[in-house]
Amino acid sequence: MRDRLRQPQGGKRRPLTGPNPTDRGKPGSKIHLVTDRNGLPLSPGISGANMHDSLGLQPLVRGIPPIRSRRGPRRRRPAKLHADKGYDYDHPRRWLRQRRIRHRIARKGIESSTRLGRHRWVVERTVSWPAGCRRLHRRYERKAEHFLAFVGIAAALIAYRRLTK
Repeated sequence: MRDRLRQPQGGKRRPLTGPNPTDRGKPGSKIHLVTDRNGLPLSPGISGANMHDSLGLQPLVRGIPPIRSRRGPRRRRPAKLHADKGYDYDHPRRWLRQRRIRHRIARKGIESSTRLGRHRWVVERTVSWPAGCRRLHRRYERKAEHFLAFVGIAAALIAYRRLTK
């Protein structure tokens, strides 16, 4: 008898999906965005719903395109990064320090969320906008590349709306 690859019992598994801890273990995906200080999306990304946020930081920061500056060459990395308590681990801090990116990550149990809220509300607002796109509210695509393409289209649409305002 030949061994055949079968789908796991209880549902379909797709690339970049995982059991959602808040939705009875149904497979799901998370949308991540890195924005500038004005709320303009720079780097979109997706991951499985069970993947920890701190593991998705490196691909998002690497995906930031070169930033045009007023003087001199284009900047290849951001100067400063604000993040919430989900990124409060040693490995993201060390990685950001190695890349010479100043970080402002809220510490668990020490800092209240109101201090970083002054800077982060712009990001939280921008992260909530893709939820208004019907195609992204529920993942219909089987391939992760297609879903990521729709997230990129939504990010471009958000940027267009922000710049033409």
